[in-house]
Amino acid sequence: MSGAGAGAPPRSADPAAGTPGDPSAGTRPPSQPTDWGALVRLAVTVGLIVAVFVILGGTALLVVILAVIAMVMIHELGHFTAAKWSHMKVTEYFLGFGPRLWSIRRGETEYGIKAIPAGGYVKIPGMTSLEKVEAVDEERTYRRQPFNRRIIVASAGSFMHLVMALLLAYGAVLYFGVPAAVRVPISGFVTWSGHTQTAAQAAGLRKGDVVVAVDGRRLTDPNQFTDAVQRSAGRAVRLTVERAGRLVTLTVVPAAGHETSAGKEILGAATDGRSVGLIGVELGQPTQVFSSEGPLRGAGTAVIDIGRDTAATVRAIPAGFASLYRDVVSPRQAVKDARTGQRAESIVGAIRTATQAEQQGILSLIEVLIALNIVIGIVNMLPMLPLDGGHVAVALYERIRTRRGRPYYQADASKLLPVAYAFVAVLGVVVAAAVYLDIVHPIANPFG
Repeated sequence: MSGAGAGAPPRSADPAAGTPGDPSAGTRPPSQPTDWGALVRLAVTVGLIVAVFVILGGTALLVVILAVIAMVMIHELGHFTAAKWSHMKVTEYFLGFGPRLWSIRRGETEYGIKAIPAGGYVKIPGMTSLEKVEAVDEERTYRRQPFNRRIIVASAGSFMHLVMALLLAYGAVLYFGVPAAVRVPISGFVTWSGHTQTAAQAAGLRKGDVVVAVDGRRLTDPNQFTDAVQRSAGRAVRLTVERAGRLVTLTVVPAAGHETSAGKEILGAATDGRSVGLIGVELGQPTQVFSSEGPLRGAGTAVIDIGRDTAATVRAIPAGFASLYRDVVSPRQAVKDARTGQRAESIVGAIRTATQAEQQGILSLIEVLIALNIVIGIVNMLPMLPLDGGHVAVALYERIRTRRGRPYYQADASKLLPVAYAFVAVLGVVVAAAVYLDIVHPIANPFG
C-alpha cells in the first residue's frame, strides 16, 4: 500500500464533480433500479432458512448467527463511513462472498448480498500500490489520501467493535444494573472414600443452602467461594448461607486433598505432591444480584468495564494462542483445558458458547458478544497484512520514512506480499487448530 500524505495533489471540494475539461464533470453514476424478482427470491430463501431453524429448535443459534452477521456488517460500516467522510471512492458494500444473490447501485456504490455469508467487505480502490485503478479515479483512491485519513479508514472497523462493546455494556447496565452480589447454591454433596460425611456435612451445610458470604465478606464473584475453600486446608472458614429465608452462619474446616480429571475428590496430596482445601460439595449455577444505576453513572461504569475487559483480553490473548499448541499435542491437556475453559476458541466454539449464553439469558449473551467484539477488535489491529492493523502499520512506516521537503515515501507492496502470505498461512494453521479442538474437545458449557 502506498500513500501521498502531505504530498498528495489537491482535490476539488466535490470529488464526484469531476475535473475541468473532463467530459464526465458534474455527472454521477446512474442508480440501478431495484431487481424486485431477485429481492423476492432472496426474501423467500431467508424466510425458509429461518423457518427451518425455528422448526428444528435452533432459535438460539439463529439469534447468535444474526448477531455475528450484524457485527461483521457494522465493522464494514465503519470502513464505509470513514471512507465516504474522507472523500474516497467506495464501489461495493457487500454481505458475504461468492456469487451475487441480490444487489442495487446507489450512486457510485453497489450494495448487496452474496451467496456465502462468511463475512462482508467494503471495496475501496487503491488499497495497495499494486492495484490497477482507472486514471479518473486515482485521486480518490485510498493510497492517494493524507496519512491521517488512511489511519482513520483502516482502523474504523476495529473502532466499531469497541463502540459495539461499549453500547452493549451500557445497555446492560441501564436495563439490568450492575452486579452487587453473587449467590452460590449448594446442590448436593460428593462422596469421600472412607468417610461417612464430608467437611461440609459435618459443619451443618444442607442441600439447598445458598452461600452469600465467606468470612464476613459478601460474595461478588462466584470464584471467591471456591478460592477461599481451596486455600484454607486445615483452617476454619466461616460461611454465611441463606436457608429458608433466613441467614445462618456455619464454620467449616476444609480437608487437604485433590480433584481428579473426572471431578472426583480424594483426600491427600496428588501424585505431584500438591493439595488444596476441599469441603465435598456440588455447586449449582451461581446467580447474581444487581443494583440499578442512573444513565450518567452507568456510562462511567460501562467505560470502566470495557477498559478493564480490554486490558484483560490483551493480556490473555498470547496465553490463549499458546494453549492451542499445547492442546493439539496433548489430548489429555486438551480435555483439561476444555473442562476449565482455558483455551482460545474459533468462530465455531464462539458461536457454540454464544448459543449456550442465549439459552441461559439475554444478559449472558450480551456478555459473550461484548467479549467477542473486544477480541475481534484487538486481533484485527495486529500489525500484519491483510488485517486492518497491517494497513495502519504500513501508513505509519511511510510517514516515518518521509523526510520534510521530499516526496512522500511509498512502500513497495510487492515486497510485503511474502510476509503477508506467511502470516495468512500461520493464521490458517491457528484457525484450523482452534476449529479442530472446538469440534473434538469442545469447551464445557460455562452456563450449565
